[in-house]
Amino acid sequence: MNRKEKIAIVTGSNRGIGKQVALDLAAEGIFVIVTSRNKAEGKLTQEEIIGRGGKADFFPLDVSNERSALSLFDYIKKTYTRLDILINNAGVYLDHDGFGGTTREETGKTLETNLVGPLRLCQLFLPMMIENGFGRIVNVSSGMGQMSDMGGGYPAYRISKSAINALTIIVSKETIGRNIKVNSVCPGWVRTDMGGPSAERTIEQGAETIVWAALLPETGATGKFFRDKKEIPW
Repeated sequence: MNRKEKIAIVTGSNRGIGKQVALDLAAEGIFVIVTSRNKAEGKLTQEEIIGRGGKADFFPLDVSNERSALSLFDYIKKTYTRLDILINNAGVYLDHDGFGGTTREETGKTLETNLVGPLRLCQLFLPMMIENGFGRIVNVSSGMGQMSDMGGGYPAYRISKSAINALTIIVSKETIGRNIKVNSVCPGWVRTDMGGPSAERTIEQGAETIVWAALLPETGATGKFFRDKKEIPW
């Protein structure tokens, strides 16, 4: 691997939007670290990237588990010495039965995966990006987390996505004046296992703006919320 080759981690890249993001980044010449809880599916994503002529590695990761996150960090530090791009894609949608049916356990698990995991990865890898003078962090959010257009129901998921938007702003303030871009992306309603078969967008369409934000130039925006490559209100 040469020093000019960018290295990216995509969490939850065994299927759905995360897998498509990993494939698309690899097609752009990025070395992709595929991560997921499901080892077999993650390995398949790695093999597909390589089969298409790209470069990839795989490391098992449960973003809600501190030890798992630390193991990933140690592996990246020892094997690659740096990280250029972090895509916080892994997420869960555990709410059921509107507002009153969401349990304390579901809320806790949702926040651990959708917020605490991305926060920990940012804390681990941001110093590495600052030291190397380059970084792109993309937090996969949702329109369901927009404070400007907040609806009812699904409180755990909505709160987690509002919170990851806050995380985006916080981390962007930590990197002012550096060549590090930190943004949230709403992929829209996508036909994945989470989105369901009735969703209006393809997986490829859902991945497009995430990849775009991961490849922003030095003049690109930071601390913003995007859908279809256009800024939207928080």
